[in-house]
Amino acid sequence: MASPALLARRGSGAQAAPGRRVPTTLLWAAPPVLALAVVFLYPLVLVVRESLAPGAYAEVLGSPSFRDALVTTVWLAAAATAGCLVLGFALALVIAFVPFPGARAVARFIDVFLSFPSFLITLALLFLYGTVGMANGLWTDVTGADSGPFRFLTTPWGVLLAEITYFTPFVMRPLLAAFSQLETAQLEVASSLGARPLRIVRQVILPEALPALAAGGGLVLVMCLNEFGIVLFTGAKGVTTLPMLVYGKAILESDYAAACVVAVVNVVISVGLYALYRVVSRRAGA
Repeated sequence: MASPALLARRGSGAQAAPGRRVPTTLLWAAPPVLALAVVFLYPLVLVVRESLAPGAYAEVLGSPSFRDALVTTVWLAAAATAGCLVLGFALALVIAFVPFPGARAVARFIDVFLSFPSFLITLALLFLYGTVGMANGLWTDVTGADSGPFRFLTTPWGVLLAEITYFTPFVMRPLLAAFSQLETAQLEVASSLGARPLRIVRQVILPEALPALAAGGGLVLVMCLNEFGIVLFTGAKGVTTLPMLVYGKAILESDYAAACVVAVVNVVISVGLYALYRVVSRRAGA
């Protein structure tokens, strides 16, 4: 049987053990926190500090170029999000509920598509519909004309097409996950009661898909607001979004204070929309 002194020493050691775990936990947590601070927080602080140059906000926010870029960014992001929601919902319906050979392979390809860089899709569209692309080349070969009629890629509509093409799978992925959990018995009962396909989609499938649509649409909206590669690679010189304005101010004009002001505004809009998306998705049950 252990002596009282030995039991006392064991008890004190057991009480001291939790105290020794605290420094160990802090030691393991310190490297990622420091890495996050150096890689993300410190550059962000520098951008905010640079944007606080005297008169920078008044000059940039009052300029016509900023207002035009803000309007262009918002309408492109909103239109692209709406297009992705409509197209993504339709394609996800076909893949999930219309039996055809290769449906599973198409669903897997969507997962691979999500890893593609945005400029790769833009280059593919340029090869197809660019000034010297396949469509214009086929037109000139058939008609003998000097140039083809497809010139929309360098316009806002070309940017919109590229964004819808690239971001639609980001809506389809959560929709396919939601459709996989939908009980087919509900569809069979609705069909046996005489409901037509459109009514089944509207009253049975769509309510179940709303959280997934909110999640995909919110993600696409934030990503479109910050998209840079698509606008740059389409060569749409008349399309200036907030990220393109940051690039122009910083790289082409060397006006770093103005570039930081636009960057801060872009970050505030993105974070605000993300917070709104979180509130809406929480209420929708996403």
